[in-house]
Amino acid sequence: MAPKSERGAFAELPLFLWLSPAFPVGSFAYSHGLEWAVEAGDVVDAASLRDWLEDLLKYGAPRNDAILLALAFRAVAAERWAELSQINELAIALAGSAERRLETLAQGGAFLNALGGAWACPALARWPEEASQPVAYPVAVGLAAAGCGLDLGVCLEAFVLSVIANFVSAVVRLGPIGQSDGQKVLAALLGEIRRVAHEAAGAGRSDLGGCALRSDLAAIRHEAQYSRLFRS
Repeated sequence: MAPKSERGAFAELPLFLWLSPAFPVGSFAYSHGLEWAVEAGDVVDAASLRDWLEDLLKYGAPRNDAILLALAFRAVAAERWAELSQINELAIALAGSAERRLETLAQGGAFLNALGGAWACPALARWPEEASQPVAYPVAVGLAAAGCGLDLGVCLEAFVLSVIANFVSAVVRLGPIGQSDGQKVLAALLGEIRRVAHEAAGAGRSDLGGCALRSDLAAIRHEAQYSRLFRS
């Protein structure tokens, strides 16, 4: 067996693969309503994008997703499979629009499919036995992370960062900002990302909730947006 320090260092490496834009979950196809926000004039530059994303981190779906990941992680670590199914049902119920539901379920299913084809993880084999419905993306990541013995805190930071980075990438492709400004926005949000991840690590179901109403409206209105690049 490798020394503990080596195992700890190795444990972080799968996250670089699982949460990479190259991992086949299709995250590039979703903007989380930002495509409508750009068209409506809510997001027009780096400053307005930073404000939008900071609100999401404080009050929106990324915060809830981080908590759901932590809940799923702890359920798998304790082998509470019925609880994991309940957490997944809750995660799906918290998707407040058809596109948000598509966003989390399509990515969650693709994540487990890609992971199951390449990684030996007994916990992944348990999910089809226990699940009665598709899996939400944060629940899938929590399942895999706990099943492969990764560190919850590191996983949460990497997960929230990857979600926000995908949103920034979507806005760069839509045109209001360039790549340099996109990196500035991400750098400015790192402290908030770490805070959300840290709080989620110890959060429970009662901590779930949000108030990002403009983002929720954006997700709903995007469903009928005439010209669009993204699925959400």
